[in-house]
Amino acid sequence: MTDNQNKSNSGWKTLAILSCLGIIVMFDETMILPAIPDFIRDFGISYSTSSWLLSAYIIAAAVMTPIAGRLSDIYGKKKMLLIVMAIYTVGVVSGRFATNIEFMLFARVLQGVGMAMFPIAFGIIRESLPEKNFATGQTIFSSTFPAGAIIGLVGGAVIIQNFGWQATFLVILPVAIALWITILKFMHVPNITPSGEDQRLADKSIDIKGTILLAVTIVSFLSGITFLESKSTGFYVSGLFVVSAISFAAFIITEKKTRQPLLDLKLMISKNFLPPTIILMLVFLSIFTVYLTIPVMVRSPVPLGFGGDALAVANVQLPFMVVFLVTTVISGFILNKIKNTNLTLIGTIVSTIGFFLLVMFHSTEIMVTIGLTVLGVGLSLSIAGGFNVILVSVPVQVTGIALGMTMLLDLVGMSVGPVFAGIFQDAYRGTINGVAGEFPTETAYIMIFVAAALISLTSVILSIIVSRRKIIQQQ
Repeated sequence: MTDNQNKSNSGWKTLAILSCLGIIVMFDETMILPAIPDFIRDFGISYSTSSWLLSAYIIAAAVMTPIAGRLSDIYGKKKMLLIVMAIYTVGVVSGRFATNIEFMLFARVLQGVGMAMFPIAFGIIRESLPEKNFATGQTIFSSTFPAGAIIGLVGGAVIIQNFGWQATFLVILPVAIALWITILKFMHVPNITPSGEDQRLADKSIDIKGTILLAVTIVSFLSGITFLESKSTGFYVSGLFVVSAISFAAFIITEKKTRQPLLDLKLMISKNFLPPTIILMLVFLSIFTVYLTIPVMVRSPVPLGFGGDALAVANVQLPFMVVFLVTTVISGFILNKIKNTNLTLIGTIVSTIGFFLLVMFHSTEIMVTIGLTVLGVGLSLSIAGGFNVILVSVPVQVTGIALGMTMLLDLVGMSVGPVFAGIFQDAYRGTINGVAGEFPTETAYIMIFVAAALISLTSVILSIIVSRRKIIQQQ
């Protein structure tokens, strides 16, 4: 058997193991969606505070993703993957025993660290598979996201309905432990030897000062965005943004001086790298603007909502997840037929159509389902095209850093989206005779869907610009 055949066989085994990883992490993220109203009730929190269930997760992910990407290039992707998985598993266990919002947010932070597994896994796949099989491998791994989301949405709804949200965390725990052991014992990751200007990666050092400044920048900025929807004073929110600006300026100065920067600033301003990364950020920003909105809409009492339960949330969102899965798989084959920038453009256009459908037609569950289904098609095509553009336009030795930087901006988009939704939900609330509490009104949902549609329209404009440029593939 030739070396290429050995690499291919080992690569497919690695892909199969990592695909299981994608499934369980997305299961964890999706399973709590139907329970958002339950968290609001059980913890006695407001709609504003409930957004922290996602924001805490994303802030932790945003801080850890670029750091883990850098460390994986220095110390080895397998080692970092195992460390991040261990932290994630502790977070899963902690979620089971949360009895108040503070402890649950702590658990969500630990679970958010697990998001750093994805850029590491993408890098491992690129190194493990032959170049001709990489697009197929990328497609298979990407398809595990919607596959895990489908399992989490349906399974989570059933578990929540019958056993409560606490039981959902127990389902993941044994699978996560078994997968950690499998990666440790059976997954082989090839060593890529740096050469030329990438010899700097061989230096096993980490930019501690830059890491601290980056963490302060991200946490203060995302916290400021999140607190916009709360009753916090303008002075407090302004202070967070000032801190973020100062620490970001200090981070840029530090990164320019250090020999081993945490983030590659030259890569960040690359015409090949930056535009598709911004497009992906806008894609995630738009979809996450409606991410937490749908469960609230479905479970709010009639006439301000559909008056459904956790299973009703799953029924409305399931077609979106299924279509997302199918289109993600198909997109891998489409990538071999058309240019990746064209695929990104098509995806952003379809997504925008889906958002405008939600703006115009959302009075029934079936209407919302149709709009979300169109979104599923556009989202999968946008992600497949955008990530492929980035992966083929950076040297293989810095894929960890590049994907970490990409995920960082994507996570910023994911964090800002729910904040927009929370602002509108708090601004436009109404009461129902005979029902305690206040719930988002029709105006809130229209504003949320319009905001998402306009953000998506911006990604279309950028995709048109990128599609006219020639992306240079680098080895």
